[in-house]
Amino acid sequence: MTDEQIYEKDARDYLPVFARYRIVLDHGDGVYVYDTHGKKYIDFLGGIAVNVLGHNHPALVKAVSEQAGKMIHCSNLYYTQVQADAAEKLIKISGLGKVFFGNSGAEANEGAIKLARKYAHGISPDKSQIITAVHSFHGRTIATLTATGQPKYQEGFGPLPAGFDYVPYNDIEALEKMMSSNTAAVMLEPIQGEGGVHVPDAAYLERVRELCDKFDAVLIFDEIQTGVGRSGSFFTFEKFGVKPDIVTLAKGLAGGVPIGAFIASDKVAAAFHAGDHGSTFGGNPLACAAANVVLDLISDSDFLANVEDMGAYMKSRLEIIKTEYPQLVKEVRGMGLILGMELTKPGRDIVNACLEKGAIINCTAGNVLRFVPPLIVTRQHIDEVCDILEKVMKDFA
Repeated sequence: MTDEQIYEKDARDYLPVFARYRIVLDHGDGVYVYDTHGKKYIDFLGGIAVNVLGHNHPALVKAVSEQAGKMIHCSNLYYTQVQADAAEKLIKISGLGKVFFGNSGAEANEGAIKLARKYAHGISPDKSQIITAVHSFHGRTIATLTATGQPKYQEGFGPLPAGFDYVPYNDIEALEKMMSSNTAAVMLEPIQGEGGVHVPDAAYLERVRELCDKFDAVLIFDEIQTGVGRSGSFFTFEKFGVKPDIVTLAKGLAGGVPIGAFIASDKVAAAFHAGDHGSTFGGNPLACAAANVVLDLISDSDFLANVEDMGAYMKSRLEIIKTEYPQLVKEVRGMGLILGMELTKPGRDIVNACLEKGAIINCTAGNVLRFVPPLIVTRQHIDEVCDILEKVMKDFA
C-alpha cells in the first residue's frame, strides 16, 4: 500500500482529530524511526515523552514477547505476579502507600480526582473544590479537560462538571486567595508540559504543600509527562523536596505499552473501598511486564544521573542557538530531558523544516519547541538534532 492510499484510508475512516504530518512511520531502533521509504529520522519527541527507552529496546521487547506468550489479560478479579511486582516498585520509589493501574494519563488523573473528592467528602460534604492552574493540561475526558486550564480544549463540550477553579501557575498569592475550607484538592504539574514547559520557582511547590496542609486539601501532582525519569529524578517532585498526597503517571511508565497509574498516601487511599473504582484493562499482565522493565532500568541512580547530564548538555546547546538567533528565540527553559525553546513566532514551520531534514521535534503552546526525547540519548544524538535545528534557524532568520 502506498503512502497516498494510507492517507486516503485515514481521511475516509478515522475521526479527523489529529493534525498529522504526512509521513508513514514503519519501524524504529533506539532514538531513530524510519518511514515506509526507508528515510531515517532522529526522534526527539519520543511518542510525546512515551518512548523513554527508545524504540525496539531489547529488554522491553523480550519482556513483552514472553508475557504475550503466557497471558495478555485476565481481569482484575484475579492476582498476577507482574502486577504485584510493578505496584511494589512504585510504592518503594514514591514513598507513598497504595497504587492503582489504569490505561492512560487521563484515566490516572480521573482516578486521582475521584479519590481526592471521596477523601474530602469524608471530612465535609461541602468540601469539593478542585483548583488547577491556567495553561495546565490534565487530559481529554470530561472531568480532566475541565481540570485543564485552557478554554480551547473545553469549547463545545459543556456543560462541564462543577467545582473546578483555576489560578495562574507559580502564583502562590493567587492560590492562597482561592483556597478555603471547601477546597478538596490542588492539582498541579511540577513542570507544565503542554502549556509550554514552565518550571516553577524553587519555593512555589513547597508553599503549595503548606497551603494544602493548612486547609486539609489533597495535593495532587500530575507527573504524566514529567515522571519516570524525565527531569533527572524518577519523580520531578523529588527535585523540589515536596511530597504530594497523590501522584499520577502514564506516558513513559511502560515504554510505549498503554498504562497509567495513580499513587496515594495511605491516609488518602483509605477513602476508597471495594467498588469505588475499577478498570477492565488497567494493570493487565502485558502492560505490567513492560512497566517492570522500565521501572528497573530507569530507577537506577546512574541512569538518572545520565539523564540529568544529557539534559544539561542539551540545554547548553539550545542556549547557544538562542544567542545566535535572538530575533527568533526568546527563552530556553526546562529540566532534565523536558526542554522548551520559546520562539518569537509560531513554531510549526520550524518543526516542519526539521522534519524534512530528518529530525522529529514538536511545538506546543503555539510557539514553544518542545524536546522530550528517549532518555537513552547521547551527546552525539543531541548534537545531531541541534545541528539540524541551527541550520533551520538560519533559514528562518
